Amino acid sequence: MKKTYAVPRSTPVLLAVPLLTGLYWLVASEGIFGSLLACVPGLLLVGGSMMVWWSPGEPRAYALTGLGAFFGVLLGVPWLLISGDEGLWALVGSVAGALVNARQSVQVIARVEGGAPVRESLKMDLKVALDEAVLGYFIAGARMPNGVQAAEACDQARALDETLSERGIYPQPERLHVAPPAPEADSVDSTLEHRWGVRYEAVQFPSAFRADDTLPGGAVWNHLDANRQVPVRVVRHSEPGRPWLLCIHGYRMGTPWMDFSLFGPNGLVNKFGVNVVMPVLPLHGSRRVGMRSGDFYLDGNPLDLFHAQCQALSDLRQTVAWIRGQDPQARIGVFGVSLGGYNAALLSIYEPDLDFVVSAVPVADFAETLWRVLPPAHQGYFTTQGLDEARYARVLGPVSPLSSATRLAPDRRFVLAAAADRVVPPGQALLLAAHWGVEPVWYQGSHLSIRRESQTLATVEQAVVAAGWRLPLR
Repeated sequence: MKKTYAVPRSTPVLLAVPLLTGLYWLVASEGIFGSLLACVPGLLLVGGSMMVWWSPGEPRAYALTGLGAFFGVLLGVPWLLISGDEGLWALVGSVAGALVNARQSVQVIARVEGGAPVRESLKMDLKVALDEAVLGYFIAGARMPNGVQAAEACDQARALDETLSERGIYPQPERLHVAPPAPEADSVDSTLEHRWGVRYEAVQFPSAFRADDTLPGGAVWNHLDANRQVPVRVVRHSEPGRPWLLCIHGYRMGTPWMDFSLFGPNGLVNKFGVNVVMPVLPLHGSRRVGMRSGDFYLDGNPLDLFHAQCQALSDLRQTVAWIRGQDPQARIGVFGVSLGGYNAALLSIYEPDLDFVVSAVPVADFAETLWRVLPPAHQGYFTTQGLDEARYARVLGPVSPLSSATRLAPDRRFVLAAAADRVVPPGQALLLAAHWGVEPVWYQGSHLSIRRESQTLATVEQAVVAAGWRLPLR
């Protein structure tokens, strides 16, 4: 359900902090090069602050202000070292602007998005400030379809909607998702690697997924050569016969240093005595087709997201089949974060015999989540071309974890949520939890602080115990 932001305006005195800091960046810099650099934090801080004033509760406003403050801190340090007092004022103002913006976003937005009450503190402000900066990066860096591409996206979305309806996919989405076979043994490549303090097996096999050529966008999707291989990183326990923990990364991740930093595979292996398996989602890591990991996955075109999610589900099921090919009696649990939480929940609909799923800071409804941060011009154009939020949601329905019931027993479903999540609204975790018939497990933190929150491992441990994995947990 679309949210209506009928909220009071932010405190004008506090809004002056990022606004004046942005103006200072614009007027105090010297030289052509310095002025060009100063435009980045300056314009973002000024523009974002004005958006906050005129549109309180607008998520993009706080995100862009947070991104401007982040760049201010990043550029303020060398300015301080070079020029002294001028750089000091810019740096201090940027830090203060980031904290003020974070506090305001929690007070104004979080109260209307549902979820657990947020305990305000300086530590929480720091966590939220990082969330806002990253959300600003996602919004500013999105490769939104424009011009002819936007028109084609709308035409194809309408065509996909009609085709899915004609084929009866909406009432029976399982018809779209055929179970893939395990990869042939001679098609699997495996090498031992050591990076970022982790010794792991770099496994790779051909993806069994092929988009239906008769669906709009299917033929184009099948020509993404980099996406045809499924890389999987495996950290095994020294003893055979151990359970397997399938860890699914988030958006714009999929590289070893990011995934290892998020999941800490060595710690999971030592603490729980499991084998850790980390597949790379489509369009991420070495599978990327743009300049950055994750390009085109969440950039506004519903066809890209539709096919990406179809392949993600297939590749994850193929990874499970690969595990069972080595260990027919394997006990498998799933731990997904953010985009990975979405895919973990989706996997639980179609994959039988999973021991548990922990869906952490998950997206549950991509249409609602993405629509709230689309630029107004795109919202208006899409709507006039017949691609409104309702159709957006309908097209993505067959790849939604809310489309069908999970196969897991109630005591094997876990939703971990951040009280002050600014990247994925806490209401998304509530949607999934309500669909699953469970209560979310809340922690006092933000989206990006999940890797440092004690509640994260505690929830995984709770799932391990619920599954009856009789392991030395300490």
